[in-house]
Amino acid sequence: MTDHVAAGQTSRQTSPDSGALWTEPGAWTVAPGVHRIPLPLPMDGLRAVNVYVMETDSGLVLVDGGWAIPESRSVFDAGLKKLGYTVKDIQRFLVTHMHRDHYTQAWVVGQETGAEVSLGIGDKATMDLMHDETLSVDPNLSRLIAAGASDLVDLWRDNMPREDQPVNNYGMPDVWLDRDLVIDVGGRPIDAIATPGHTQGHYVYADTGGGLLFAGDHVLPTITPSIGFEPAWVENPLRDFLDSLEKVRSMPDMLLLPAHGPIAPSSHRRIDDLLAFHDERLDLCKDAVAGGATTAWDVVAELPWTRHNRTRAELGPFDAVLAAFEVLAHLELLALKGDLVRTDDAEGTRSYTIPPVIEPAEMH
Repeated sequence: MTDHVAAGQTSRQTSPDSGALWTEPGAWTVAPGVHRIPLPLPMDGLRAVNVYVMETDSGLVLVDGGWAIPESRSVFDAGLKKLGYTVKDIQRFLVTHMHRDHYTQAWVVGQETGAEVSLGIGDKATMDLMHDETLSVDPNLSRLIAAGASDLVDLWRDNMPREDQPVNNYGMPDVWLDRDLVIDVGGRPIDAIATPGHTQGHYVYADTGGGLLFAGDHVLPTITPSIGFEPAWVENPLRDFLDSLEKVRSMPDMLLLPAHGPIAPSSHRRIDDLLAFHDERLDLCKDAVAGGATTAWDVVAELPWTRHNRTRAELGPFDAVLAAFEVLAHLELLALKGDLVRTDDAEGTRSYTIPPVIEPAEMH
């Protein structure tokens, strides 16, 4: 079914989520007492973000909150109204990570209503950078230099994403999650699982009894999450991401409830796809270096991008930066494994080569 839920209906009367037209506004039931509210985003690529509402006897618990912009807030309020609630019924936000399309509206609503906002401690370093008034240089610029993409520096300065709200809409959470733990959601045990990779503080939330995985951006059904795009840089975000995928893969197979895209029947199946995708990308990156590419930006030119197999020249400024950072993460993992050798020049550009073949000593 794809009908909208009529205003004023209770959750027991909402339409089941078919997965079709996943961006269509509404309050879509994905399981008993669990509903998906897609909220609009002001960008061409990711058209919406899914916020998940869990009903309990003591109020609502939400996974993610959307982007704090007027268009999102009006759809958010309307979706809650269709379920028979308002923001005052929200007791807690379990935010998967600190990106603005997940975090900022949760924080704003939390300030209005007193709802508790939780966030993974791994995102604190980036949050601290955002609130550092002494920081005068965008940390992403030095990373572009490291990727050998110095020609993107001015392009990034001119086209970098701008916030539509002051940084105080990025206030600190009420609770920092610093380990894997079980959260009691109105008698429903929810596993909060640290899954660094997309960001260092990313968490997924699993209702294993109900067979539901609230996956945030860690496991997406139709696209691959970006890797390596956060101001507080870590040396091996791809290693962290792949380890986190294996960690979630070891859990029971569940209904995949992603932040972007339609729900999907098997978390295991999609995780296997993502692992295979990155295995292939690692091979392609290594082959590109063997063919003469030396920097991440060189390798970007040798790989296809997006589901439409675009070339480097066809990427917009933001996607070009994401590509440079993602390839840099792949090359760093290959260097960590010994499949490539990395050298850094005086400007901080990282170059990669195939390790020399050491011939065995001649037998006498």
